[in-house]
Amino acid sequence: MKFSIIIPVYNVEQYLRDCLDSVVMQTYPDYEVICVNDGSTDGSQEILMEYEKNYSQITVITQQNKGLSGARNAGIRAAQGDYLFFLDSDDWIEPDALKTLAEKQNGEDLVCFNGRRVFENGMTEEPDAGVSESCLSGWEYYIKYALLTRKFHFVCTVLRLYRREYLLKNNLFFEEGIYHEDNLFTPIACYYAQSAKVIPDCLYIYRIREGSITQIVRVKRLFDMLVVANKLSDFFIPIKDLDKRQLYREIAGEYFGTYMPEKLELYGNKDKQIKAIVNWKNFRAVSVYPRHRRIYSLLSIHPALFRIYIWLEERIKK
Repeated sequence: MKFSIIIPVYNVEQYLRDCLDSVVMQTYPDYEVICVNDGSTDGSQEILMEYEKNYSQITVITQQNKGLSGARNAGIRAAQGDYLFFLDSDDWIEPDALKTLAEKQNGEDLVCFNGRRVFENGMTEEPDAGVSESCLSGWEYYIKYALLTRKFHFVCTVLRLYRREYLLKNNLFFEEGIYHEDNLFTPIACYYAQSAKVIPDCLYIYRIREGSITQIVRVKRLFDMLVVANKLSDFFIPIKDLDKRQLYREIAGEYFGTYMPEKLELYGNKDKQIKAIVNWKNFRAVSVYPRHRRIYSLLSIHPALFRIYIWLEERIKK
């Protein structure tokens, strides 16, 4: 079997049919769909049972709620396809998505494609400019594209096709129990990928909606960004002979980003809790740019000094 589409499902009865219709109408025949019902309490389970009954490609797994990562991991373990395609249950894909990927992949560990965002008010964004490139390692791909300014963030797991054996060989599963799981998964997945290909085709449609995981304000989101920074730095700091400047820039930004004035306004003053979570030794190690070294030093003394520094930066820019 060529493809396994993995769809985590949690309380999305309003959007689920759009998602499932998009996968059962694929023009390429050789695929399976693994829907993981992650403890839904609305009508999602009934919709899944209906589609499983009517479409032989669909298999439904039901489990107690473990979150997005736990549902994806269940799908990875159950998948039989050569390649895994992660699809969120409130999004959908183009009818020729699998056909396009089947024609353009050539055994790479990662095949990276384009997507566009749509909003609940009906507005559709123009997608980012498409890119074509092959013969890259996963880390070359990361270095070249991770920090480019794009509407659809680079770290989003759903923008890539993954060869299943490469994921299993390197024990690449999603960290359970945290937000920002893609921020942790994607750099490590790129590091292990021996080959990557980038295609320009816009295959994925991402729905921006109120009430989704990415739109809810919870202080755990703030703390989990630090958990991700700690885990990424723990993983990458010991690795030698690797260009880590772009990654370190991202990790340092995750560390000091939790102290930013807008986070203070959104979550209240959490400086004491943040200080306790940050791995300060790692923060110092990843602060390789001059600005980041200054920020690290200021935060080491007191967060108020950092916020004054940020205020002065903004004044100078104006």
